[in-house]
Amino acid sequence: MSVFLAVLKRDLLLALRDGAGTWTVLGFFTIAVAVFPLGVGPEPEVLRRVAPGVLWAMALLSALLSLDTLFEADYRDGSLEALLAGQLVPELLVLAKACAHWIATGLPLTLAAPALGIFLHLPTEAMPVLFASLLLGTPVLSLLGAVGAALSLGARRATVLLAVMVLPLAVPVLVFGAGAVESAQTGLAVGPSLLILGGVALCALAVCPVAAAAALRQAVE
Repeated sequence: MSVFLAVLKRDLLLALRDGAGTWTVLGFFTIAVAVFPLGVGPEPEVLRRVAPGVLWAMALLSALLSLDTLFEADYRDGSLEALLAGQLVPELLVLAKACAHWIATGLPLTLAAPALGIFLHLPTEAMPVLFASLLLGTPVLSLLGAVGAALSLGARRATVLLAVMVLPLAVPVLVFGAGAVESAQTGLAVGPSLLILGGVALCALAVCPVAAAAALRQAVE
């Protein structure tokens, strides 16, 4: 556990020292949501109806921006091979890096989303559901991204390849995340969608570190 926390702390310090990843993700998320009304018009009813899908889709695309660097720096300087050969099992190494990525990008997206929901005239009663759905869904994006980043490690056009692999897998998260917020808007029960999101998060927590660790072993051989 001490090694796990050391890797987590190291990646968080690197992310905070750089800062570009977090601000790039937040900047893209904010700009993408802000320009959307320019395309569909400023009518509050229209914006309120499409707000759940827009916020979730833009959060998904924003999270993809920094996934290609999840293992890239360690792979290029040789430290990834040392980490895989160290005391920490590869699955926990993947989990530590995915946690650091979520704290640096997914958590800021989750915190910023309600403010942008106001911009899209999202009802106040739907704000807690938006926050809860992103809190459950964005860790899944980081875990899926870890698998994609490990599979595309060292490949040319890795960013495009990663997006092609991760986006189809993230569709259930997008559907049930946006569906929960839409249910809150229309007065329907939000529990089923949030429970499904929680189940998806648990499945990703169990499967993704194993898959990513296997891909990392293959990459360094």
